[in-house]
Amino acid sequence: MAAKTLAERILSDRLGREVRADEYIVSPVDVVLLQDGTGPLAVRVFRELGKRVPVNPKRTVLFLDHAAPSPRQELSNDHRLLREFAGETGCQLCDIGVGVCHQVICESYVRPGDVLIGADSHSCTAGALGAFATGMGSTDVAVGMALGETWLRVPRSIRVQAIGKLPVGVSAKDVVLHLIGLLGAEGATYRALEFAGPVVEALEVDDRMTLANMAVEAGAKTGLVASDEKTRHFLECYGRAEGWKPVAPDAGGAYEQTISIDVSRLAPTVSLPHSVDNTATVEEVGEVPIDQVVLGSCTNGRLTDLRIAADILRGHRLHPRVRLIVVPASRRVYLEALRQGILGELVELGAAVVTPGCGPCVGVHAGALADGERCLATTNRNFKGRMGNPNAFVYLGSPAVAAATAIEGRIADPRKYLK
Repeated sequence: MAAKTLAERILSDRLGREVRADEYIVSPVDVVLLQDGTGPLAVRVFRELGKRVPVNPKRTVLFLDHAAPSPRQELSNDHRLLREFAGETGCQLCDIGVGVCHQVICESYVRPGDVLIGADSHSCTAGALGAFATGMGSTDVAVGMALGETWLRVPRSIRVQAIGKLPVGVSAKDVVLHLIGLLGAEGATYRALEFAGPVVEALEVDDRMTLANMAVEAGAKTGLVASDEKTRHFLECYGRAEGWKPVAPDAGGAYEQTISIDVSRLAPTVSLPHSVDNTATVEEVGEVPIDQVVLGSCTNGRLTDLRIAADILRGHRLHPRVRLIVVPASRRVYLEALRQGILGELVELGAAVVTPGCGPCVGVHAGALADGERCLATTNRNFKGRMGNPNAFVYLGSPAVAAATAIEGRIADPRKYLK
């Protein structure tokens, strides 16, 4: 048998036969993810297909996270539709406050080697656990719910080899922003971005999720990290150790491209409006005043992210112009950050902590910007209008950059605050 990339390995194992890049396959689906923005359409299409119950309701998960709590009656009606559908079918409902779908799906549902389809482009986040996870349109997801399988073309793979040692103040977010700047917004279209090398192997799953989450910002079909002892530890922390298994690529797999990044040469990196691939280091950005800082989201709303920001902010004050909005990625993260006193510190500084969910990231509520305002966010997109106003400007950065920016009222280098 020919050596396989990680994407080929996962799909081959799942189908029980050898598959190769560019082959069209029909794959079993292990997990289906719906959220309140795209899920209602998927439910309506599912019903139009004449189906009553998904093939696997225990692993068909409906999230109310994009508008949590709902700010408008139309969205409230969509929430009711999803609640009723879950009640009728036995699908799993994660109601408002449970958290962002991509975080919770990793905490509670996805296992290494699974195939996940989600009606959300950032469903690729679960690739951090060694699962083949990808976003699809609502109609395709409805068919996957109905049949328990989906068709796709096995993607070619780009191997991203991270070497060196992360400098102080540089994180996985900086690595992936740097990568997207290199590749461009379409540089990995319908490819599997396979993250590997000693730096990735040393990262905890929280940081691997940041890498996988943003793979789609370079056009990738999925972002993948091999399942190893770090993965097993992550699952153990959530009481799911029985779901672990090692999943790794073969030596000598056929990669379309290999990109080597020496992370020791990286600096804190920012995406400038209005494209994620419009990247620059903090030194290159210049004097950019900021009105709002958002710390959180499915990209950087985990406990480690909140702790990094709190450690930098400790002993300082928010700049008088800056609004700091904190969005824990899940209820579990929220509660643990409360127990550790992290959220208390942030609130005392003046931060507004909002319900775990997507909130300001998608611009539905909880932080829409005024005309001409600038926001530095730890989220994953900065397209025009992304945070609710096409006349505003969104910059992306790491939790460390976010904290330093909240102190100085301008995009700032966090390294001066770190020992």
